[in-house]
Amino acid sequence: MLPIVDHLLDALNLEHTTFRIYAVTALLLLFVIVVLQTFLKVVLFVNAYIKNVQRLRCFPEPPKRNWFMGHLGMFMPSEEGMTEVSKIVKQFTYTMKTWMGPALPLISLLHPDTVKPVVAASALIAPKDELFYGFLRPWLGDGLLLSRGEKWGQHRRLLTPGFHFDILKNYVKIFNESTDIMHAKWRRLYKGGSMSLDMFEHISLMTLDSLLKCTFSYDSDCQEKPSDYIAAIYELSSLVVKREHCLPHHFDFIYRLSSNGRKFRKACKIVHDFTADVVQQRKKALQEKGAENWIKSKQGKTTDFIDILLLSKDENGRQLSDEEMRAEADTFMFEGHDTTASGLSWILYNLARHPEYQDKCREEIRELIKGKDTHHLEWDDLSQLPFTTMCIKESLRLHPPVTAVSRRCTEDIALPDGKIIPKGNICLISIYGTHHNPAVWPNPEVYDPYRFDPQQSQERSSHAFVPFSAGPRNCIGQNFAMAEMKVVLALTLLHFKVSLDPTKTVRRKPELILRAEGGLWLQVEELKV
Repeated sequence: MLPIVDHLLDALNLEHTTFRIYAVTALLLLFVIVVLQTFLKVVLFVNAYIKNVQRLRCFPEPPKRNWFMGHLGMFMPSEEGMTEVSKIVKQFTYTMKTWMGPALPLISLLHPDTVKPVVAASALIAPKDELFYGFLRPWLGDGLLLSRGEKWGQHRRLLTPGFHFDILKNYVKIFNESTDIMHAKWRRLYKGGSMSLDMFEHISLMTLDSLLKCTFSYDSDCQEKPSDYIAAIYELSSLVVKREHCLPHHFDFIYRLSSNGRKFRKACKIVHDFTADVVQQRKKALQEKGAENWIKSKQGKTTDFIDILLLSKDENGRQLSDEEMRAEADTFMFEGHDTTASGLSWILYNLARHPEYQDKCREEIRELIKGKDTHHLEWDDLSQLPFTTMCIKESLRLHPPVTAVSRRCTEDIALPDGKIIPKGNICLISIYGTHHNPAVWPNPEVYDPYRFDPQQSQERSSHAFVPFSAGPRNCIGQNFAMAEMKVVLALTLLHFKVSLDPTKTVRRKPELILRAEGGLWLQVEELKV
């Protein structure tokens, strides 16, 4: 240490002996202070960590794989992993503690009584956790999914009117049209008898088509021809999942140098450029016409999501910036198409497994359109499908599109059984685990739409069924998604019969959304209406 100090003093030309002594003493003192501060921080961190581990001892945990891996690898994103969750929720009815490696604890919530306090907490107390959602940030920016605190609250207030029923009912026409395009494609492929189709492939293109029209008033024709924008969205979803399962790629500087990192940046640029271009064009048109004339010109037309973003103002008259609008539009596109496509695909799968329920839905739908000039559904028709709605909800219970969401507690959160989730810990709200908990749902693996008969639903906790999450940070687009699922399902069952493909094995695969390995193949047969 002293030779280094002498060298430094020589470089500064400090030759006076007394001054050199003072300088050496000051530098040594500074060095000691830095060392002590660092040591104190380490001691405080270790002490806080030990206290946190002690406070978490009240939460039960399954046996670890080993001390280093913890529980990593026990619940893989596969059919076996989901089966393991179904087994373990029988043993750990309310909560469970697992370890991501040797030192990171994770509290899983598996019952409505433990889910409710966390999702009911304000967005400031239980915001989204960056560990699980951070990989999406370069793509989605600081939109509703990833923002937190006052910014999240402000944007939620601004966007909520955009999902009012008066806005949503205008989208029903788009849902009908996009479904017609998908069915026309099926008819071209249909050669008589029956054909086998991958529901995920066809339905995700259809929901993307719908969402592009609802978000940007953009007719991409993506169900018929390839699109760079659509390809980029698919690639981004795939790359995020791959990054999550590759530990070295968790570090930004390593990921940036990797081939996947370069692909991710390229796909992000395509998506961002597309959204920014639409926002700029619409903003320019709004400025040229003026807000009042712009609103008049939209009368009788569908108000899309970009319109809502452009016209939204907070209580102080502030509008969203271009970057904020882009982030919200990209978030809506991400959250709105894949989740709905997953929900619809699994609904058709469950009705293919249970033809008696499929026939009952079809009978209800035929009765609804009897005497109509068109087979299209209108907004008011959606409330006239009680049994079909029960079948949709039971499928969302059995196969929730989003299997889990995470929160990081910024304050202690008390659970009804007296346990405390200490501040700073990550909670995993297991939607799949709660939906498959035998203490909540008798025979949880059985598909039974009558669980959602209104009389039975009244006796159940409001947090037993949470496919769209719950509380302040629930899915803002859940009414949009339910309306689209009802329209697409009703029209599909009206014109087609679906059945299982005996040559295919269905294996669940939870990624960003719940998929099926190798696709979800069903046999489709056209019906005479």
